[in-house]
Amino acid sequence: MPTPSTVVEPPWPRSEPAGLAPSPEQAALRESLRAILDKHGGIAQVRADSATEQGFSMPLWRTLVDDMSVATLAVPEERGGLGYSVAELATVLEECGRALVCEPVYSSAVLGTQALLLTSPDDQDLLTGVLTGDLLATVSALDATTDDLHAERTASGWTVSGTVTHLPCGGSAEVIVASAHSVDGRRLFALRPGPDCVRTGRTVLDPTRRLSDVTLRECPAVALVGPDATDSAATRLRDLATLALACENTGIVEIMLELTVAYVSTRRQFDRAIGSFQAVKHRLADLLVLLERSRSASRYAAALYAEDPDSARLAVAVAGAVCTDSAVRAAAEAIQLHGGIGFTWEHPVHSYFRRALGNEAAQGDSRTHRQRIGTLVGL
Repeated sequence: MPTPSTVVEPPWPRSEPAGLAPSPEQAALRESLRAILDKHGGIAQVRADSATEQGFSMPLWRTLVDDMSVATLAVPEERGGLGYSVAELATVLEECGRALVCEPVYSSAVLGTQALLLTSPDDQDLLTGVLTGDLLATVSALDATTDDLHAERTASGWTVSGTVTHLPCGGSAEVIVASAHSVDGRRLFALRPGPDCVRTGRTVLDPTRRLSDVTLRECPAVALVGPDATDSAATRLRDLATLALACENTGIVEIMLELTVAYVSTRRQFDRAIGSFQAVKHRLADLLVLLERSRSASRYAAALYAEDPDSARLAVAVAGAVCTDSAVRAAAEAIQLHGGIGFTWEHPVHSYFRRALGNEAAQGDSRTHRQRIGTLVGL
């Protein structure tokens, strides 16, 4: 046990952040986005889009960028955005999880734009391209296990060589944010991979979110922050990635409950809907508890992150632990309660189960997040 003198004051969050209660704007945003995603065609269309060469539907991506402004939503007005916050992004991500969106909302519109806000306002060509949807961005895990990159300063600027692995949307990303070793320490860079880079797709459990390794050779790069600020910036971006997937997982829990309630309300046994059996009712009630826990944890963390990312670290870790467990358990319960049809690979629930497991692998399981909670509170 650490002694009192070595324990860092825990980052206790505030009880009621300003953005915790859903606003009318968020409700309208949710309604509009859900209508668009429902109209797109559901899980069958998602599976078809994810099987294409690009891995998603470009028309739907343009609709999300142009009509729903998913890339500019949480970007300050002075940088070309709408001036909303991560709390509104959380609404978008919940709906994307609910619809199992395979378009690069998570990798480009959320992580990519927030990472590129680190660029100078006088040098924001990359950010502008990502905000308009003309460029696709992605962000690595920002640690030495995934970023085996080395940077060199030349007369014309920075170049980066090496391999970055496990990149979401890495097969088509035109801007990659990653960390690299330089002579004066580790830095964050925005990379523009050229035609000579080698992109290698990985075999993944979730085909709706592809991962790739990208090998670069003297790739032009823009330094986002110096070595003294790299750790802080990387931590904020990793927290944002955890929060984003927690919101996605909340949407997954919601749709798992809806699909299961609809099924047990129509599936009959002994001349009764199986949803009327007490044992099934209890399991549905447990799913509802999982949904409410996930909503509370993810929305609270998003409201805190919108105010101050550094003060939200404990709440983000809690959301990561709660929502990861909830999504995996809700999908597993949905498969069980759908009976024989639920065990077929063709059933939509399996795609959600795969996304939940993929999210768990991307940002760590609940045990990993709980270990971080212990570190943050000084245990």
